[in-house]
Amino acid sequence: MADPYEWLDRSLHIIQQAGWYRSVQPIDGISGATVLVNGRQLINFASNDYLGLAGDPRLADAAIDAIKKWGTGSTGSRLLSGHREIHYQLEQSIARLKRTEDSLVFSSGYLANVGTIMALVGNRDLILADAYNHSSLKKGALLSGATVVEFKHGDPGDLLSKLNQFRLRYRRCLILTDTVFSMDGDLCPLPEILDLSEQFEAMVLVDEAHGTGVIGEGGAGCVEYFGCTGRPLIQMGTLSKAIGSLGGYVTGSFPLIDFLRNRCPSWIYTTGLSPADTAAALAAVRIIEIEPERRYQLWQNVQAVKNNLYHWSQITSQRYKLLPSQSPILCIEMPNSQITQQIGSQLQALGLWVAAIRPPTTPTCRLRITLMSTHTSHHCEQLSNALTSLCY
Repeated sequence: MADPYEWLDRSLHIIQQAGWYRSVQPIDGISGATVLVNGRQLINFASNDYLGLAGDPRLADAAIDAIKKWGTGSTGSRLLSGHREIHYQLEQSIARLKRTEDSLVFSSGYLANVGTIMALVGNRDLILADAYNHSSLKKGALLSGATVVEFKHGDPGDLLSKLNQFRLRYRRCLILTDTVFSMDGDLCPLPEILDLSEQFEAMVLVDEAHGTGVIGEGGAGCVEYFGCTGRPLIQMGTLSKAIGSLGGYVTGSFPLIDFLRNRCPSWIYTTGLSPADTAAALAAVRIIEIEPERRYQLWQNVQAVKNNLYHWSQITSQRYKLLPSQSPILCIEMPNSQITQQIGSQLQALGLWVAAIRPPTTPTCRLRITLMSTHTSHHCEQLSNALTSLCY
């Protein structure tokens, strides 16, 4: 009899030959600007914990208190036995930060995107999606059953062309885009997208996963940064990056959130976010509101590293390309997978943890550097010096 699982070994072999094989590296202790990996302390430039809140004792204390009060799990769907008062408090806190009417908390950001898209559109509808969107946006679009058309990354002109070509054929239209693109660091042209959405009667869902807490004067994200607060749109984000916990959210108008409570499958049929995660996120949102100095320090670090990398890239541009960025995500495009892995390993040997990103995650290989507010000037200098020594 043929083994029906034999194809797994063949597929793994192909992945290894292509240089796309991945494995996990466990971190010991609390994650922060430095981490312990395999017994070695490394400066952490691979984290999405932009404000350094995941290791903040105030979040830990809030989580512990919530466990003592409500236990370790929510025990059921929010519509059945899983709702706690702290869920409502977090949702109101997010709506206040984002200056929206209401919000809904999910058990992960991936669930928030997939379920919301499936609830909003179906097989009679059209989705126009940025070509570089996150996997959760792509998967939600596919599962919705709607017709999906991609437009060129960050290109309002191509979006306009696609709207002119396809919009009138469909009942509803939903435009999907990240605000901060996680593997490039650039921002979407949000004002132009919203202008087009109003012209063509289209909905807009933006993924603020890497913008919330980081971008904008108050840390509300790219919607705030671009002066688009109050304009009709759907905002989604995560609680696992700058907010330092776990989960996701959708925020917007009262009718939107009420509709999702009744029609969003990944919220209705999923156990509610744990009390500990909810309490930690609530504590983080409060810190974001009252401690803007964290955000200011983050941007000082970003500017310092960008200045160093800009001068470095002028010399190495024939082989290594610094991609444009308006965020704490700085990416250096590499020639191939082998060199990407090699330089990533060499950086680790020098005490620096930088993510080596390869296809199929991104179309080209790159080093992905993420800055944190808790990085010191010495940390930033070490990164610049190491890249200079390895890449000249």
